[in-house]
Amino acid sequence: MNRYLPLCLSVLALAATACSPRDEPAPPPSARSDTLAFADAPGGGETESADSLIMRAQVALDRLGFSPGVIDGKEGQSYKLALAGFQQARGIPETGALDQQTQQALFTGSGTAATRLVVIPEAFARGPFVRELPHRTSEQAGFERLGYRSMTEALAERFHTTPDTLVALNGANTRLGAGRTVRVPAIANVPLATIEGDESGWAETLQRLGVAADQPVAERIVVDKSEGTLRAYDKDDKLIGQFPVTTGSEHDPLPLGTWKIKGEARNPDYQYNPDLFWDAKPGDKAKRLAPGPNGPVGVVWIDLSKEHYGIHGTPEPQKIGRTESHGCVRLTNWDAARVAQMVHAGTAVLFQA
Repeated sequence: MNRYLPLCLSVLALAATACSPRDEPAPPPSARSDTLAFADAPGGGETESADSLIMRAQVALDRLGFSPGVIDGKEGQSYKLALAGFQQARGIPETGALDQQTQQALFTGSGTAATRLVVIPEAFARGPFVRELPHRTSEQAGFERLGYRSMTEALAERFHTTPDTLVALNGANTRLGAGRTVRVPAIANVPLATIEGDESGWAETLQRLGVAADQPVAERIVVDKSEGTLRAYDKDDKLIGQFPVTTGSEHDPLPLGTWKIKGEARNPDYQYNPDLFWDAKPGDKAKRLAPGPNGPVGVVWIDLSKEHYGIHGTPEPQKIGRTESHGCVRLTNWDAARVAQMVHAGTAVLFQA
């Protein structure tokens, strides 16, 4: 059982998507495959969303480690913060706008495609999916894994986007299944990492999230409450990554100060203790919840020297920066996985207002 007892949980439950591509699988191909790599598919038919300059910029920022959060082709706050972070790292005036100088720096060497047409591999289409998984944390005990509820949700996380964006790119009647073609943000495949003693299946999790195991090493992390960002710096104090975060609430404010990373729990289980939650319902009982991307802390828990506090993922990527947490620092699952590959025991963490 996971020894960590995080004082964190999203305040709002994940809302059901009103419309999503149909998840009825096509007949499986005759040659069974266990690869999670998405092969490129031929063809055009790009939608207006697929041609979006903003989506191109979001994809390039994501590749370079300056995350816009979910890739949706919208000019939101997380996107502007990502541009400003990239500009700072490249010595460009910090306008937070996609000006000509920023475009030249952003697209040079990182590709210009916003989307790609891919074939869904059989290994990915097999899931397994947990369609009946409740949204309320206290009702999730008893499930063997808190996995994705549908292939649409799994695809959205793999390509760092939302189910609604997949609908915009493909149409609401698109069928999803092994061997079918779907348009997605242009997040590249990553190889399956070799990780010694990988009992939790972390290498496969990274591959399913499109996150490379090989990341630059961060010696210092700064979480800025007012901006809603987590910034990573290397040993030379150079900014090497930035990610949008949700931090604390009125009831559980972010504990300002300097801390250290103690360790990581990858694909952790979760000990739900209602005594630690101001909004727990009367009668809630302490329960052990299984691992999975739809668990309260997502795919990873990065433990801090401040008891009960950490940096972690979330089952609600589209709400990062928009809702409160129970004091901890919450990122999208793919960003949390990337940060986990950048930090180590002893990395300094500063929480500032």
